[in-house]
Amino acid sequence: MDYAQKLAQQFNLNPVHIQNVIDLLDEGNTIPFIARYRKEAHGSLDDQVIREISDRLEYLRSLDKRRDEVKALITAQEKMTDEINEQLDKAETLAEIDDIYRPFRPKKKTRASVAKEKGLEPLAAYILEQNDTECDPIVLAESYINEEKGVKTAEEALQGAMDIIAETVSDNAEIRKRLRNIVWFNGNVVSEAADKDAESVYTIYYDFKEPVSKIAGHRILAINRGEKEDFLKVSVEVDPTRPMNMIYSVMLKGDSKCSEIVKLACDDAYDRLIYPSVEREIRTELTTNASESAIKLFSMNLRQLLMQPPVKGKVALGLDPGYRTGCKVAVVDATGRILDTTVIYPTHSEARVKQSKEILKGLIKKHHVDIISIGNGTASKETEMFTAEVISEIDEPVSYMVVSEAGASVYSASKLAAAELPDLDLTLRSAASIARRLQDPLAELVKIEPKAIGVGQYQHDMPQKRLGEALDGVVEDCVNSVGADLNTASQALLSRVAGITANTAKNIVAYREENGAFKTRAELKKVPKLGPKAFEQCAGFLRVAESKNPLDSTGVHPESYTAAKALIELCGCSLSDIKNGGIAGLREKVNEIGLENAAEQIGIGVPTLNDIVSELVKPGRDPRDELPAPILRTDVLDMNDLKPGMELKGTVRNVIDFGAFVDIGVHQDGLLHISQISDRYIKHPSEVLKVGDVIRVWVMSVDTNKKRIALTMREGNSGK
Repeated sequence: MDYAQKLAQQFNLNPVHIQNVIDLLDEGNTIPFIARYRKEAHGSLDDQVIREISDRLEYLRSLDKRRDEVKALITAQEKMTDEINEQLDKAETLAEIDDIYRPFRPKKKTRASVAKEKGLEPLAAYILEQNDTECDPIVLAESYINEEKGVKTAEEALQGAMDIIAETVSDNAEIRKRLRNIVWFNGNVVSEAADKDAESVYTIYYDFKEPVSKIAGHRILAINRGEKEDFLKVSVEVDPTRPMNMIYSVMLKGDSKCSEIVKLACDDAYDRLIYPSVEREIRTELTTNASESAIKLFSMNLRQLLMQPPVKGKVALGLDPGYRTGCKVAVVDATGRILDTTVIYPTHSEARVKQSKEILKGLIKKHHVDIISIGNGTASKETEMFTAEVISEIDEPVSYMVVSEAGASVYSASKLAAAELPDLDLTLRSAASIARRLQDPLAELVKIEPKAIGVGQYQHDMPQKRLGEALDGVVEDCVNSVGADLNTASQALLSRVAGITANTAKNIVAYREENGAFKTRAELKKVPKLGPKAFEQCAGFLRVAESKNPLDSTGVHPESYTAAKALIELCGCSLSDIKNGGIAGLREKVNEIGLENAAEQIGIGVPTLNDIVSELVKPGRDPRDELPAPILRTDVLDMNDLKPGMELKGTVRNVIDFGAFVDIGVHQDGLLHISQISDRYIKHPSEVLKVGDVIRVWVMSVDTNKKRIALTMREGNSGK
């Protein structure tokens, strides 16, 4: 298969660019490196597209591998023909290849295999030919009576022949392919209650029907879970008339008595063998498609969560709320170093609440705390109200924010946390993590397995290997788009940098501890087991602010240092200007010379030139700085304070298929239904919203009993 041509058609891209991506991947280059430093080779594709190309390439290669395996298996049986070989060459999915192989696959004991053992295959073959219009099948079957083989009557012989014919029909690749299409475009997914009196969250699916071709992925996942929990019975239904007519058209050759037997065998094949199998395949395909869509949504949410703007240069106090065991407190300085820890009891007696307030005020004053980060778990609402009271009683300019604590307990119990915070109790580590999440979400969240961060519905229903790969790819892309400080990055953060394995990250930290801070990027080459290839992949993503070479603190790759210096000289600027916040006016000077002219003079491509200019103008730029800053609050709203028509500012916490959940400063997130996001029609909320967006919303309705808040972005629908 010409993979480049095939992928170029699928992605509507230049085949030369695709081939270059394939070659770069096969040479062992990482996706972040290819996306950032080989733009001329692939036409400036972004990392997400390159990752999709990589995934599809892997599928096509596995398809070819399976194709070759099946050819070898059929050839070994001496049953390969030119027709079968051609069918295999044309097959474009694994399902098609398996359909072709089905008649040759070794089978377990079946009714047809038993009939074959009884010597009834010639009878089945003769009837299936349907050439003898005068033949009476029951008379013909009499000659196959053989009590030694267990065939006592002509009826038994005929039934055995029909079993063989039914299996032949079931093994027909053309019939299966056509039936799959019929069910896909004409079938319905149907669900009903396993017990109509049982109360569950699946009541809307107790009497449900929707076309296979139109049903939304989130409904498939909900139905699957309801079935798994024994609340639902699920099936795929289709009017059998059209499928049966299709099967008859393939298998019947006339209107003889033999044809009548073949027709009966076709009916049996459809009911007993083909339809149950195709129904399972359709449901598997629906689930696979739904899972892939969900994984894409999870990936998008995780990307936005990781790329939340950091609150830089602030002393943070982290609160890990709790009832019985109290609220764990950790104060960290602007670099994330632990300054103080304690436990307070803001939900206990009046005396304890008063004592907790004094402790918190003392910590704020002692360490000049700027921001308070509150975990959103158990007792979060009470802790938030308590914090707002404390802030109102002090003069210090302190604000707070509620952050997701998903995965904090996983981190606190990890070996990494034990190594980072060996002197802290398990519970206090969570408070430290919550504080750091507000300071730099990316640097803290990379310490947690992506699946534990919690970025969507039905995560546990996904194929875990596929989900893990997708989310790991997102973390890798985010870390490399931001870059990492070689002298302060944690081992967890370093291990996500392109080309750096967990062991290499460990070696970098060990080298740093033994030899002091890295003085240059080139010093990386001295780290044990960090070879030339790893250096090539990672160097551009690592910053050394302390280096004498100003380029070491930028995203310019060492391989382009000569070009960068030539560009600076061409524009009459100085390398030292980088240290002073960037070379002002460089972009204008390059434009005067002309992009293509400048690129040709210094011997690089235009995309690389553009990237170098961007880095020299704003060294070590952080893409997160361009996003809206998180909302920091000083007071708290109660659900009872909300009224229809009230205008609020909120932060998008999660984007799902049917809308988004928005933090509006109340303990309960509000639901922004897809119909309330925009005045224009949108297919998916992600067309307008992403996690972390700060948006203006209006309250539509409040149900305090069910703790539901309905929001709208359409002012006219606010109910004022």
